[in-house]
Parts: sequence; structure tokens; C-alpha cells
Amino acid sequence: MMRILKTWECDASLEIEKIKQGLDPLNSSSDIRTTVLKIIQDVKKNGDKAIAVYGKRFDKALLSPEQFRVKEEEIEDAYKYVTGKFIKAIRLAIKNIQTYQNHIRIQNVKQLRSKGVILDTLYTPIDSAGIYVPGGAASYPSTVLMNAIPAQVAGVEKIVMVSPPKEDGNIPPERLVAAKEAGVSEIYKIGGVQAIAALAFGTKTIPRVDKIVGPGNVFVTLAKKEIFGYAGIDMLAGPSEVLIIADNHANPSYIASDLLSQAEHTPGISLLVTSSKLLAKQVVAEITLQIKTLSRSAGTNECLSKYGVIFIAKNMNECIALSNAIAPEHLQIMTQNPKSVLSGIKHAGAVFVGDYTPVALGDYIAGPSHVLPTGGTARFSSGLSANDFIKRTSVITYSQSALRSVQQDVSEISASEGLDAHAKSVKIRLATGGKKPSVR
Repeated sequence: MMRILKTWECDASLEIEKIKQGLDPLNSSSDIRTTVLKIIQDVKKNGDKAIAVYGKRFDKALLSPEQFRVKEEEIEDAYKYVTGKFIKAIRLAIKNIQTYQNHIRIQNVKQLRSKGVILDTLYTPIDSAGIYVPGGAASYPSTVLMNAIPAQVAGVEKIVMVSPPKEDGNIPPERLVAAKEAGVSEIYKIGGVQAIAALAFGTKTIPRVDKIVGPGNVFVTLAKKEIFGYAGIDMLAGPSEVLIIADNHANPSYIASDLLSQAEHTPGISLLVTSSKLLAKQVVAEITLQIKTLSRSAGTNECLSKYGVIFIAKNMNECIALSNAIAPEHLQIMTQNPKSVLSGIKHAGAVFVGDYTPVALGDYIAGPSHVLPTGGTARFSSGLSANDFIKRTSVITYSQSALRSVQQDVSEISASEGLDAHAKSVKIRLATGGKKPSVR
């Protein structure tokens, strides 16, 4: 069960660091990195042949390169195995995600004009994106939507999805239906490091993409790190995490359910920060009752024991300070005056305010992508959005008089750097007055 620690009797930062270190994919053994690099190099050299070998070894799926791509009839057949209620829910989620992503999408800005100088900015989408959707026990249709829809809203023309198949060589129907509804262009039955390498370098069967997004296990995460530069990536995401700030007015049953919902990711980090000793005890009692009803109770309980902590702080200011120091992926605020707490928050991937806003809303239906910074990286990064698929290009135009007005300044700076050709590229334009040299 979860530990209860008083901040004045422990080093809270150290306790959190211990948890993060145990789950940090970048702390993996050198053997894992060696394996990842070997697979990447093999795929880079041998392409589809290597992918087929690793698919057999890791996914137990016997697929030839001709079978990698999901056929249109397979997607159509997938609709027979999902309910109308599921499709309705998926379409509502898509609508909400599109609405939010269009709302925050970068818009073109006005030109800056001043005395012969025009500074403009072009925002253009990347040409292609690859989304990785993990396999495992769950089907993760939500991961399809939260990665594909932002790319779609950005205007990406080709969205390629890769996902590990089951042993029978098929991808679960929920994933296929979600991909179809989200406008995914192509789907391939490959997973793991080999999928990331295929998207980064391309093979005869699988196209190379400009950016790779989506969560995965430690091997997938390290693969994304290694191929960065050949393709862009979204982030190096670790296990899911939640931090809840609550006072004595909060409902302990709500808090318990939210801590459990993160722990059932196994692994998942579940933290409660409160100034109420009574609430802490009540939450533990509620967890004990609720965990018995869960289908994954054993794994969830083990996860809470390893990665769950209740911190009792001196006051609400200390609760806020601790949250900012941790910079959680998901932050929930359940206090009598949540707005006052929110005003002090500086670092969080996403914030869920009030008793009726569980993290599950953000996971599935609210609109913002659930691909969020973990492991404290919310200090310097944000969740995935349409803007992550858009590039900014500066457009600069100077008139002759404007160039003349800065000639001396350019010369001074270029001279300080020992780059006289830079200064001469300005001087030659002003010396000739725009006239072309005569042919010699």
C-alpha cells in the first residue's frame, strides 16, 4: 500500500528522485542500449528482411514484407468487431480533439515593416508523420487519436501508423477503427525498435517519415532517442504519473480512484500532496476498499507499493512548491479554492481542476492530447499538439537603403568573428548599386 511521509521528517525531493530513477528509461542498462543499436543498424542495412525476423522473435508473428501493410478490407472488416457505441465515442473524441487543436493551432502573423525592411514568417506543416501505438494487454485506440488528430489538424499529408500485431498477425479492431476514423494514411503491423528504425530510415515497404511520435516501452523510447536527427521525435516519455493536491474539503473516494487509475498502468506513479493528516488516512482506507473491485488489482497494488506516496505538507503553499518541484505529467487540484492553487502552479503537463475532472477525461475525450511530458520534463516542455507538426520559416527582405543603414554594423560584427566575406557580401551590393559586371 502507499507510504505516508511527512515533509518535515523526510527529504521529499530525494524520495521523488528515487521513484523517478527506478522508472527512467534513460537509466537502462548498457545491454539494452546495445540491443537497440544493433536492431536499428540491422534495419538500416537489411530493411524489410530484418523487420520480419524481429517481428517473429519479439511479437511471435510470422509476417512477410508483403503482409506488413494493413489492407483496406482488413480495416473494413474491423468495423464488424466493434460496437456502435464505441464508434460514437471515438467520433466524439475526434470532434473534441479537432476543436481544441484548431483552437491552439499557430496562425500566420502580420509582417513587420520598418524603413525598407520586411520580416515575415511562414508556418508550414511537415510532409509526413509516423505514429507509434503500443501493443500489450490493452488496445489503446485513444493513443491513435491523440497522436493522429493533432497531425491531421496541422495539415500533415501522410500519417503512417505502426503498431505491433498479435501472434495471429492482426492488429486489434479498435486500433484499426480509430486509425480509419482519425484519417491515418497507412498502417503497418510492426512494433518495437524495428518499427522506429523503419520510420526513421524507410524500407522498400515502409516509408520514411519526417517526425515520429507516440509512447512505447523502454526499447521504443531508447530507439527514438537514437534515431533523432534522422527524423524528429515528440519526446522521451516515461511511465504515466499523477500528482494530486488536496485539502481537507476533498472527497477521499475520488482521490483514491484517481491514484488507482494511474497505478493500473503498471508502472504508473501516484502521488498525493495534502496538508490534512485525516485526509491521508481516509484515502488509504478508500484505496483498500476500491482496489478489491479492480480487474488488475494485484499489479495495481504492487505498483502503489513501489511508486505511490502520500506527502503530508505543512500548508498549501508547501503543497504547491512540492508540485512545482516535481513538475508532474498530470496534476489534479481538489481543494476548496482551486483557482488560488492554480495561480501558483508553474510546471505541469496538464492540470485537472475540481472534483468532477478526473485524468480519464484527458486520456480519452476532453480534447488536449494525452501525450504529455513525464519525469519532470514539464519544466521545459509541453504536451503534443498540432503545433509540433508545424515548422516556422523566417522570410527576410531588405531594400538597398535599408542594407546601407546597417552596413557598418554587419562589418563590425563579422570582423569580430574573422569572417570578412560576410562584410564583403554587403559591400559589393552597395558599391555596384545593383549593376551587373560587364562580361570580360
